[in-house]
Amino acid sequence: MKNNIYKIVLLSVALVLFAAALYVYRPNQNKLTRITVIGDSQTKVAPDTAVITFSVVTQNKQALDAQQENARKSEAVKIAVEAVTQNAKSEIKTSDYSLNPERDYYSGKMPKILGYEVKNTVSVSISDLNQVGAVIDAATKAGANSVEGISFIVGETSPAQGDALALATKQALAKAEAIAQSLNGKIARVVESTEGGVPFQPLSSDNNYAMMNSNMMSAAKSTYTTPVQAGSLNVRSQIVLVVEVEIQN
Repeated sequence: MKNNIYKIVLLSVALVLFAAALYVYRPNQNKLTRITVIGDSQTKVAPDTAVITFSVVTQNKQALDAQQENARKSEAVKIAVEAVTQNAKSEIKTSDYSLNPERDYYSGKMPKILGYEVKNTVSVSISDLNQVGAVIDAATKAGANSVEGISFIVGETSPAQGDALALATKQALAKAEAIAQSLNGKIARVVESTEGGVPFQPLSSDNNYAMMNSNMMSAAKSTYTTPVQAGSLNVRSQIVLVVEVEIQN
């Protein structure tokens, strides 16, 4: 019994000495704090994709006749555009389709239907910017009689997107480093990063290509190729970093 009590006393003394040693020789723990910084960058880059939007518009007194004529012309336009873009990375898709009655609202109390209008809108995305004018020419020759516009964009996989994000990140880290130094500390680690990219502003046809209506399209003669200049785009990226800063005591 006395032997057990003696062991307990020795163990208690050892624990007290160990705790005292930890207190005396404890490491100098620095204070940790978190800061949030934002990096923002903007660069000018050349677009790598053009999106052309045009329509085939047909009218007839009978809805079916208007629809059938539109289908025939739309198919011709599709074949013509595919022939021009066969050697380039491209995508052709229908972006809108409508069949609407044309009414006379001034002849009496009940609007009278005079005929029907069918509009088939197609968007063509193409990576070869030198072929944009050729696409427009081919589409209009085949039957497209309305060009809504052209937009030049930078694809999501473009290196320009990564370059802009890298610049934004460097800017955010530089801000965090400056704050840490002002607090007599240093960056311990990046806790969280959130990309808050601001979309680039696409160049539309308002800047470099006049909008066409059906009257202009019918008056144009097909001996010239439509000139189109892409210009440059502003690509902007933003990143938010949550950084842990170790402040020395």
